[in-house]
Amino acid sequence: QVRLVESGGGLVQPGGSLRLSCAASGSIFSIPAMGWYRQAPGKQRELVATFTSGGSTNYADSVKGRFTISRDNAKNIFLQMNSLKPEDTAVYYCHALLFGINSWGQGTQVTVSS
Repeated sequence: QVRLVESGGGLVQPGGSLRLSCAASGSIFSIPAMGWYRQAPGKQRELVATFTSGGSTNYADSVKGRFTISRDNAKNIFLQMNSLKPEDTAVYYCHALLFGINSWGQGTQVTVSS
């Protein structure tokens, strides 16, 4: 029921930064539980950073201290990625959970390479 559109991916060198954005729309006024996931070729999709319905944040150990999730309102979220590493290369997906319904964006490619 929720439409999610990611943007901000691209090619960066190791140690560089990117900021991803996710715009959400639908017949709702707020989506407390939203976050970012990523999937690299040959690997399972994994959690990167999320907001819980209670307003707290969760981060994967691999990105803790480097990535920061934020929001400007209840439906739009962002992911600031600093000190990027080659292993961060993946398609990044925005996710929302509302009343038991999972929604996914189309994904945005992040490539970290020299």
